[in-house]
Amino acid sequence: MHIPPYHKRPSWQRFLVGAAIGAILSYIVIMYMYGSQYEKLIATNFELQAQVTKVKAQNEALLKDKENLSEKSNQSLTVQAIEINIINGEELKLDRLITFQLEEMIKAAIYSIIGEKIEAVAAGDNLLESTIENKGFTVDDFTYYFEITKLMYSNTVEITVKAKLSD
Repeated sequence: MHIPPYHKRPSWQRFLVGAAIGAILSYIVIMYMYGSQYEKLIATNFELQAQVTKVKAQNEALLKDKENLSEKSNQSLTVQAIEINIINGEELKLDRLITFQLEEMIKAAIYSIIGEKIEAVAAGDNLLESTIENKGFTVDDFTYYFEITKLMYSNTVEITVKAKLSD
């Protein structure tokens, strides 16, 4: 039995090359679509984790407030949340995922101020600044240091930082 030599015909050669190129292009398109969907899923996951962490911190602060309501009725307000803003994220080409990770790392470093009196936190602002500015935060083999540019005290402590990439 003899197999006809289709590989020598130009029409079959064109067909096989077209099929190979089509397979490669479709693989690239599928990987791009999968990658973009996966990136969106990871970004959503980080956003939800940040919200859960924020809600847990607020819940703990409110439970502390509720337990000590009779004591704290005569005292001042407490810190209930922390917000971090990185002002030069575009300059360092930080994507949303790295920005979320860095913000969560900074919040974890100063998490202990939640539930504290605003006056006590404001009095210890040097400690808060040195905690953030002297610590390096590592994400994806890059270490970032921050300089506090703006610090606002209220029920929500708002910290605006400028990121520096370590040398």
